[in-house]
Amino acid sequence: MNISDLQPDIRFPQLSAADHDFSYMVKVDAMRPHIEHRWGWDEQFQRAVHQEKLRCKPFSLIVVDEQPVGTVSLERHPGYLQFGEFYILSAHRGRGLGSRVLCHCLSIADQEHLPVHLEHLLWNPVGSLYRRNG
Repeated sequence: MNISDLQPDIRFPQLSAADHDFSYMVKVDAMRPHIEHRWGWDEQFQRAVHQEKLRCKPFSLIVVDEQPVGTVSLERHPGYLQFGEFYILSAHRGRGLGSRVLCHCLSIADQEHLPVHLEHLLWNPVGSLYRRNG
């Protein structure tokens, strides 16, 4: 699903094959500490899981001031939108970007009169962002 730009500074271009390495690197930056603490990090397994998700889901880059800083997937299903694969590089976290992106995607769902299903590991800190934004 295409995500409209968030003016004045955020764009959401569809992920291209050239962006696959970046998308994996963002996932590692965002998720490795949490996964490693819980289950250990298996590089081969994590790469395979990520490749499968790239095949199955519509990924978009999160580009701020022309610099890629993360990824997100907003997927249309019958009766709802699925929000997931939401990763932001650590250097860009804690400044309100996550809230802006989440609220923008929630507003798209509101415009389409659809509920949103959030996808995340229950013990992932992103859950606090989701709770803060209702």
